[in-house]
Amino acid sequence: MPRIVTLLPSATEIVCALGFEDQLVGRSHECDFPRSVVRLPALTEAKFNPEGTSAEIDERVKKIVGGALSVYRVDAATLRELRPDVIVTQSQCEVCAVSEREVEAAVAQWLGARPKIVSLAPYGLDEIFTDMQRVADALDARARGMELVERIRTRLTRIADQAAGASERPRVAMIEWIDPLMAAGNWMPTLVEMAGGLNLFGVAGRHSPWMKFDELAAKDPDVILISPCGFSMDRAAQDLPALTNRADWDGLKAVRARRVFMADGNQYFNRPGPRIAESLEILAEIAHPELFSFGHEGSGWRRL
Repeated sequence: MPRIVTLLPSATEIVCALGFEDQLVGRSHECDFPRSVVRLPALTEAKFNPEGTSAEIDERVKKIVGGALSVYRVDAATLRELRPDVIVTQSQCEVCAVSEREVEAAVAQWLGARPKIVSLAPYGLDEIFTDMQRVADALDARARGMELVERIRTRLTRIADQAAGASERPRVAMIEWIDPLMAAGNWMPTLVEMAGGLNLFGVAGRHSPWMKFDELAAKDPDVILISPCGFSMDRAAQDLPALTNRADWDGLKAVRARRVFMADGNQYFNRPGPRIAESLEILAEIAHPELFSFGHEGSGWRRL
């Protein structure tokens, strides 16, 4: 059986969903689901201090990336000791997790058989499923991959079909970072539409865009969903004053109607893995509470 190392949380979830958790020998420092994987050695760490405000974290990360450096470091010595046959990493975002470039550098000096490196790069929803299948194929489990993809697609389609019958389509602003303000892109606009909403910012299949508060106010959305990348709801709440203390915040339509929500962006929306289905369920509950109730309120999302 292959010895597997996964260096981003969504990859760990994919490997486990495919039935290969017992073959995992290492993970990233951010891999925490299923909870049983935390027993494995963590092979990565951030090069920046993750404490502080959203603005402070953003400034630190931009300095590292601006210097053409990786945001994370790999424990190359421990990685070599684990002798993995397959390493799953990513090439989509230098800020999100260890990059393919860092992994290649870590194994460059290895002698003998080199591990197979599977690099994931999902920008849109369909590419999430493509990556699931690529991981399955790399583990010689094509049939398992096809079954997993079909099962999750069926869940998404069922929700989208029901949401299509809604009497109204709320205009939704998804916020992926609070300070500076960033809208959600990549697969998120597609999820908003599938949940029966109209996405106002961000383009499906493209990186999440920076935005100004004036743009948010000008669109005056019916629903605002705040799900910062890498943050739990409690962590994100610490930075909310950057929005809620603005003089024009209380005048927004979503604020007046009490349709401002927070979601766990770390566990759900920003993990392009099997729990993309739960992410859509959360969006559906928020956009159309009259149609959907999956039980995620409190654990996956809350109303401000």
